[in-house]
Amino acid sequence: MKSSYYYGLKPKPISLEAVKIKALIRQIFNDSKHSAGARSIAAIMMNEHGIKLSRYMVGKLMAQMGLKSCQLKTHKYKHADNTHKIHGNLLNRNFSPTAPNQVWTGDVTYIRIKGGWCCLAVVLDLYARRVVGFAVSDSPDSILTTKALQMAYETRLKPSNVLFHSDQGTHYTSKTFAESVASCNGMTQSMSRRGNCWDNAPTERFFRSFKTEWMPKNGYENIAEAKSAIIDYIWGYYQTVRPHTFNNYLTPLEKEKRYFNKNLLLGVLN
Repeated sequence: MKSSYYYGLKPKPISLEAVKIKALIRQIFNDSKHSAGARSIAAIMMNEHGIKLSRYMVGKLMAQMGLKSCQLKTHKYKHADNTHKIHGNLLNRNFSPTAPNQVWTGDVTYIRIKGGWCCLAVVLDLYARRVVGFAVSDSPDSILTTKALQMAYETRLKPSNVLFHSDQGTHYTSKTFAESVASCNGMTQSMSRRGNCWDNAPTERFFRSFKTEWMPKNGYENIAEAKSAIIDYIWGYYQTVRPHTFNNYLTPLEKEKRYFNKNLLLGVLN
């Protein structure tokens, strides 16, 4: 009995992984100037560091460390069930459409800038993994995702019956975004299963490519510099220079060009 008593008094071994996670949470919280809440920190940890934690676990760890978001509470989500709509996973990981403008995917990621973060939303055409729309903002909201979608719709000359796939983030489930989708002729929404990033893997890979191939380790000075670098990467490198294994090492631009040339030739021959 005595030995069991003293054994119970022995300190538990320190988990280096837990220490690392807490340090990362504190760093993200400080970088946000104490504005990031558990949901935002969980998203940043997943998008930026590949660490998957629920917002409830992040909230628990923040409470243990005495970290509390300084953002003012609002009542915007009181009627969230009435204004936000989740769609089924129609894409179901079918990442290989047979033509352009059949399937577009969208996602949002955080880009580090001095003193915080900015957000990048992209729309990817899965046929050649080509970026057809994007937008940069200081907030991951429906205005950001709507701008990216509308850019894609306009630059692709308003195609019909596109399947648009995304995650279940509020910037895709909102009424504002739903109205934007409805304005695109015959567009249908599809969504990943909750918490399953592999359901939108090609878009995640694009973000990873940008961050590992182009973005400086410490990010950018400000949102203007970040936006300029994103434009340079997409238009000056990713679309026209960078070979893609999915395209048999053709660039997205070249793969699409060959598709349209082939179909134009078939049209002439027939």
